[in-house]
Amino acid sequence: MKELVRTNDPTVIAYASALLQGEEIDCFHMDVHMSVLEGSLGVLPRRIMVADRDLFRARAVLRDNGIPCGDEG
Repeated sequence: MKELVRTNDPTVIAYASALLQGEEIDCFHMDVHMSVLEGSLGVLPRRIMVADRDLFRARAVLRDNGIPCGDEG
């Protein structure tokens, strides 16, 4: 799995997930339960991960919709 998005903004996570789901790209949310450790302050970023085979297409979907994503391989 590769990291697609890392952000503190829960609306970006929700929007990106909906876009990926619309394109039938499976994604996995990481660090969702870290709010227990941080006290729900939103300090720690959350990540969206995708399978290696879907990374190129997922990045294209997010870029086309104005969501910045990491371009590291």
